[in-house]
Amino acid sequence: MKIKALALVSGGLDSLLAARLVKEQGLEVIGLHFKIPFCKLDIRKSLPDIGIKIIEVDLGEEFLKLIQGPRYGFGSNMNPCIDCKILMFSKAREWMVSLGAGFIITGEVLGQRPMSQNKQALSLIKRASGLDDLLLRPLSARLFAPTLPEREGWVDREKLLDFNGRLRRPQMRLAERLGIVEYANPAGGCLLTDPCFSRRLKELLAHRELNLENLELLKVGRHFRIGEDLRLAVGRNKDENELLTRLAGSGDYLFHPQDDLAGPFSLARGSFTEDMLELCSRITCAYSDTAGAGEVDIFYRHLPGEEEKARRTPCVPKNDFAHLLI
Repeated sequence: MKIKALALVSGGLDSLLAARLVKEQGLEVIGLHFKIPFCKLDIRKSLPDIGIKIIEVDLGEEFLKLIQGPRYGFGSNMNPCIDCKILMFSKAREWMVSLGAGFIITGEVLGQRPMSQNKQALSLIKRASGLDDLLLRPLSARLFAPTLPEREGWVDREKLLDFNGRLRRPQMRLAERLGIVEYANPAGGCLLTDPCFSRRLKELLAHRELNLENLELLKVGRHFRIGEDLRLAVGRNKDENELLTRLAGSGDYLFHPQDDLAGPFSLARGSFTEDMLELCSRITCAYSDTAGAGEVDIFYRHLPGEEEKARRTPCVPKNDFAHLLI
């Protein structure tokens, strides 16, 4: 019977290479992609290159619980890399059993990430996830003891690799040989490694406002803490303005300047007072192209059904609100 392997694929280059290396040995490879709120990679762009079926699984709610208190802590920002991998690999083990696969493939490279891809961490992750000997890391396999798939002859160990460290040239050469041309920037995948996003997330946790809707909002625009229970997101360009209007939900307020002015849409979420309505209008005005005007109309609407209203708003410098920026 043909052995089946389950490959964890993120859309990044390493996971694509790992899956392809095993597929080229004649095994059936199924891809498993976990969707989490902090990943920027688009797995769909990678599908034509590796030619395998991809199953997508949403881990959003599980990740919300994890981020509030990871057992193995955070990296340099809000990245709980070890706990993240243990969660994903544990879920992958469940899928491996249900799909009748023999083992799991990942794109991890020894020494590539200081927190989660040193030897001690890699060993911990395979034990804590329950995968142990069923976890194959094809890109660095020859630097580890043979796994069950290698010992059983399901894969040829001699055709696996010994990549080590942070240099990307070996992977890029291999990608060229395999004809893989679409892959993500290795530094651009996880928002939790970004200092600005991490700062916003810490602030969100401190105010006990963590949910999937607020996480999506964190990714867009400039953010201001208006009150203990109120935040304002201000769009920085047309795309962000459109996204903010799509993210706005029941109870939110949307602000924008009068039609003859270029400026942002702003989304306010939380508990409102009249003073806060004024402050949100002033911030929206400050980031608009008011061309020296003394006052302009800022329009606002309380969702879902309230009619739009105009508020005459004085134009003041952006710096007046710098202390509110998150």
